[in-house]
Amino acid sequence: MPQPLPQPWGDIFGPLQKGTVDDVVVVGQIGQSLDGRIATESGHSKYINGPAGLAHLHRLRVLVDGIVIGVGTAIADDPQLTVRRVSGPHPARVVIDPKGRLGREAKVFASDGTRRLLIVAQGTRCAPPPGVETIVLPANDGQIAPAAILAALAGHGLRRVLIEGGAVTISRFLAAGCLDRLHVMVAPVILGAGYASFTLPPVERADQALRIPMHVHQIEDEVLYDCDLSAQRVPIGAAKTST
Repeated sequence: MPQPLPQPWGDIFGPLQKGTVDDVVVVGQIGQSLDGRIATESGHSKYINGPAGLAHLHRLRVLVDGIVIGVGTAIADDPQLTVRRVSGPHPARVVIDPKGRLGREAKVFASDGTRRLLIVAQGTRCAPPPGVETIVLPANDGQIAPAAILAALAGHGLRRVLIEGGAVTISRFLAAGCLDRLHVMVAPVILGAGYASFTLPPVERADQALRIPMHVHQIEDEVLYDCDLSAQRVPIGAAKTST
């Protein structure tokens, strides 16, 4: 049995310990400004969130089996996806790269003892560095279905997954009903313009919007919105059964 977490982390991270729909737990995380931006118009984003927000992200990394990012984020930011601001193990690094665009020198491919996985579309030719596991999945219009990605990762032993970025990737998993939780960390800054946090299908009226059960946590000078999306989560792994 998992040990109880100390407060306030029990309230924040407790829901990630076990799934409510099946045996897979998927959390999305995005850091943004007060006006819902993740980067300036030029694409600069380091760092909108301050030390508190970045530490929260690294705590999330410690708790999961694997971190997932899209190839656009991997190319633009070249992130390490390691745990540096808190203590704990480095999770597996996963890149969704349907067309095999990411170069072999990318930091996510660094041979540092951490598991690395590359997800590509069927028919894609690529030669990742030695030791990188390749998962080949069918694509539709160049996109791989989020549910198929999570099912494949679960089959490779990654059952607690963090969808970290970028905004397009998180939006696709959200729209597909593939998130159990969504953590939105809001920093006390206003950019005025730039890249939006989410890109989702439009609705005609406000009463058609997705309304989400939510808890709010003050973490130093930033605010965390912990959104419960389990009611709309599609089945991915082995279903929960009553006992």
